[in-house]
Amino acid sequence: MLDANIKTQLKAYLEKVTQPIEIVASLDEGEKSREMQALLADIVGLTDKITLVERRDDGERKPSFSVSRKGADMGIRFAGLPMGHEFTSLILALLQAGGHPPKAEADVIEQIRNLEGEFRFETYISLSCHNCPEVVQALNLMAVINPNVRHTMIDGALFQEEVDARKIMAVPTIFLNGEHFGQGRMELGEILAKIDTGAAARDARKLSAKDPFDVLIVGGGPAGAAAAIYAARKGIRTGIVAERFGGQVMDTLGIENFISVKETEGPKLVMALEEHVKQYEVDVMNLQRAAKVVPGSEDGSQLAEVQLENGAALKAKTVIVATGARWREMNVPGEQEFRGKGVAYCPHCDGPLFKGKRVAVIGGGNSGVEAAIDLAGLVAHVTLLEFADELRADAVLQRKLYSLPNVTVIKSAQTTEVTGTDKVNGLVYKDRRTDEVHRLELEGIFVQIGLLPNTDFLKGTLELTRFGEIIVDAKGQTSVPGVFAAGDCTTVPYKQIIIAMGEGSKAALSAFDHLIRTSAPA
Repeated sequence: MLDANIKTQLKAYLEKVTQPIEIVASLDEGEKSREMQALLADIVGLTDKITLVERRDDGERKPSFSVSRKGADMGIRFAGLPMGHEFTSLILALLQAGGHPPKAEADVIEQIRNLEGEFRFETYISLSCHNCPEVVQALNLMAVINPNVRHTMIDGALFQEEVDARKIMAVPTIFLNGEHFGQGRMELGEILAKIDTGAAARDARKLSAKDPFDVLIVGGGPAGAAAAIYAARKGIRTGIVAERFGGQVMDTLGIENFISVKETEGPKLVMALEEHVKQYEVDVMNLQRAAKVVPGSEDGSQLAEVQLENGAALKAKTVIVATGARWREMNVPGEQEFRGKGVAYCPHCDGPLFKGKRVAVIGGGNSGVEAAIDLAGLVAHVTLLEFADELRADAVLQRKLYSLPNVTVIKSAQTTEVTGTDKVNGLVYKDRRTDEVHRLELEGIFVQIGLLPNTDFLKGTLELTRFGEIIVDAKGQTSVPGVFAAGDCTTVPYKQIIIAMGEGSKAALSAFDHLIRTSAPA
């Protein structure tokens, strides 16, 4: 099941196991059970710290297996083969069950340990989803620490009947005690905040008590991370407050235009960014959403303030806004109603759920054409709709697209409605050349029509364009002295990762220049 190279790496990891582990496999006579049996046999053969028990007459999903410290019943279960992006989740579960200390802050571990009540989580994933492991690993960690928490990872492609019965059309989808809990990427802190009702108030008190920053960066994407590194290298007090460290890059799978790196993936790049930021004394306040920026005085005598949605208020001499952008929506009837029920925005994550079905991709730029190409290998048929008269994607992508036999391209098409009952069953579009209205019958719609800046909280504070972009000058200065901006949320053209990093670095240098020209007391 595992090749020699992976076995060698896994054996090295398993040497960190200090306590005996028991894997209990629930199997039937199917092919996937035989594959799981082979996988587990390979793992058990690498160490004497793991024992395997096979059962065929229990009431568990088949094939599935539990991972637990011997005699502890830790409540971690994998329903399906945790390969692909989930192989790391399996390795971490083995290490943590085997006594290897988790990489989590002491106060977070204590918060998990003190949770009261019964928490039975189920997470539906696809093995190609790069957002799913974050959820799986967070919930597995909770199950290791607190015996009241149980978690099952479920491969949606393998348990299709459950997916259909629960109307799951996007991953990851999380259920808690049988009820829908959440959908999409969620970090450990977000999960804890939802089940520990006092967490937000505790966070707000802790954050508000922090000393003022010389530079406070709002946003943790490429622009924010670059700004933090450049500011911290100047030896000034630097902080990042971010709704999600990594931002939109976390949802990007293939990156092939980051100069000097031939190819990488979004989550890998974010991990490298986070490690680089942590090399310096940067106060990273993750999972915090900004609600308002209150500018300081122009002469620097009064500090600026960033107010957060949990009620906290952070003070700073200068502020850099790097909040990035989010997926642009079609804004047509039915889109919101069927979001997560056939309307999706991440083809890499949700594509496997539409295997053998008919889907549409909205948008003929690089993202849309790449999505159509990827989906064509999974689904029965892809229809790509482009509003303009011609596709805007690179020529090499268009050649690949037109070579695929199960793809139809419709240009000059304006989507006007998403239709369905309990889930998507089609869309309506107008031919812009003839005004004729057409309907497509399909099961999924992937929206790839660009980005919108995350600047709603700045209306009335900073000067914005009619598109919501922050207007900045050549140095990243906004309309308010002492407040700078960088990245996809600004008027700087060409929304690219490498450009955002350069703009973040420039904004930090500009903020430092502003600091040495003013005398705001901290």
